[in-house]
Amino acid sequence: MSTTAAAERTGSNLDPHVNGAGHAQSRPTPADLLPDSTLVKWLRDMYLIREFENRSAQAYQQAKIGGFCHLYIGQEAAAVGTIGSMEHDDPIVTAYRDHGHALARGMTPEACMAEMFGKITGCAKGKGGSMHMFDKPNWLFGGHGIVGAQTPLGTGLAFAAKYEREVLKKSLYTENPPRKKVALAYLGDGALNQGALHEAMNLAGLWSLPVIYIVENNGYSMGTAIERGTTMAHDLRKKADAYGIRGEIINGFDIIELYNHFKPLVDWCREEQAPAFVDLKTYRYLGHSMSDPQKYRTKDEVELFKSKDSIDNLASYLMDASTPRAKARGSAVLTEEQFIEMQTEVKEAVRRSVEFAEQSDTPDPATELYSDVFINPMKNLSPMGDYIHGVRNPLI
Repeated sequence: MSTTAAAERTGSNLDPHVNGAGHAQSRPTPADLLPDSTLVKWLRDMYLIREFENRSAQAYQQAKIGGFCHLYIGQEAAAVGTIGSMEHDDPIVTAYRDHGHALARGMTPEACMAEMFGKITGCAKGKGGSMHMFDKPNWLFGGHGIVGAQTPLGTGLAFAAKYEREVLKKSLYTENPPRKKVALAYLGDGALNQGALHEAMNLAGLWSLPVIYIVENNGYSMGTAIERGTTMAHDLRKKADAYGIRGEIINGFDIIELYNHFKPLVDWCREEQAPAFVDLKTYRYLGHSMSDPQKYRTKDEVELFKSKDSIDNLASYLMDASTPRAKARGSAVLTEEQFIEMQTEVKEAVRRSVEFAEQSDTPDPATELYSDVFINPMKNLSPMGDYIHGVRNPLI
């Protein structure tokens, strides 16, 4: 990645008048209207993801976690800020770098770590692993391992919500009348050229479906810089233009800026029941996966992005007594001692999740191999055994 491209990605070259850059405002921003407790929760959620991923990396290196493992370190603001802009029952679906989304959505560290370890107490009872986090009570519908394959599902979730409200006129899940919802479909920039995405966006534009396609644009498709792999890399909104979909570029390095520009977009999509496309600028500090040697970028480039770390940014803001928020309340939102206490508490929570995962049982093939594979199991589908519905996981 060139120096100019790196500068653009860190936000230093973003136009302060367009889509997510700049702090100067003449009127209250959406974030200004949030209580202090929400910002503190965002900080804790981001730090939880960071610590969870650090411990996951350690466990993977100790061969306690198998298969592929894609860590979210550096991108925490993307999941926390976007999910923080949604209602709890808005459905979301994501790709295989999904631990951060699961935790931001409300999954317990125990259920998430146990799934990483392939244990029966995991969110998918150990059958999904790192790439297939699933949490129906929190409206998280995966974790998907096929590049771009989650985007038609996200489109379908939006269609289902709209059909429920406009055609069925009743909710299939609650006794309350169905309301306007917005679905989120996360994808990496490596999925931009997948046909499934373009077919999904075509239908979303054609049928005006309330789905937001969020490109977590960390600059690399595995080891290929985005400008070497897709057209209009400097302005991905052009891909949305082709389908009559509203497109935005948002700075994902500052969670407050992110929220200030993503929340109004969510509100617009909800009200208009229409789709949108977001090029969300972010960056991963580690490799594409645990096996990535990262020979395609320099250490200086990584350090440049680390200097603009989203957790550090929010922590500094909350501990700054000179901000308008701090002056309005008479003190900084968070003291250094409180931040240290938060870090200690989070580290202990993650440590307990690792201990829980280590002590949990592995799935019993006799009862789990054929359970929960099909929603409508048919008799004699397999000569080796009968497909059944398994016991529910009490953690979710």
